[in-house]
Amino acid sequence: MAGRDLVRQNGAAYLTARKLAEASGYSVGTIYNQFSNMDSFIMAENMLTLDELQTYLGRLVPDSSAYKNLNRYLDGFVNFVMTNRNLWFLFYSFHLSSGVKRLPTAYVRKLVSLTDIWKPSFDEVFRHIGVRERRLAMQVLWLSLFSMSSFLTTDALDNFSHLNKKTVCQLLLNTYLAGLRGLKGA
Repeated sequence: MAGRDLVRQNGAAYLTARKLAEASGYSVGTIYNQFSNMDSFIMAENMLTLDELQTYLGRLVPDSSAYKNLNRYLDGFVNFVMTNRNLWFLFYSFHLSSGVKRLPTAYVRKLVSLTDIWKPSFDEVFRHIGVRERRLAMQVLWLSLFSMSSFLTTDALDNFSHLNKKTVCQLLLNTYLAGLRGLKGA
């Protein structure tokens, strides 16, 4: 909990074993007895973030339109990321810079379960696309949203562009969905 609070309040760059030890009242040695390294600690924190996102998206009230549901899930994702910027940046930056070669199965399952929320609506909208192509299309969508999520966690580009971040994400999603609908005749 202390590490989570450190990240929420100060950002991912602030999280070190020493600062975690100070905030929790434990020694650095005790921290490393519990977690073999900081990557292990960060994965544990990221799994909590994934659980929170899963719960948040799971609470969204479905619409009768699968297309509207996809947009609703996007809005939920964007709202969650922007509300939890520092925790999400920890998640995002871990995937870009950690030395972890193989993620634990439990971690991967949490990632996959997030796409499972979108899957029924995605399958309904794109039933004209084969199962393999639809799975690939959904993975590409998630990778795109994951990449966009870094944009949501920082104000660095706000001076360059005065676009609303949620609008940019909606445009990405809906342009992508329209392109997939065009595959109907292909």
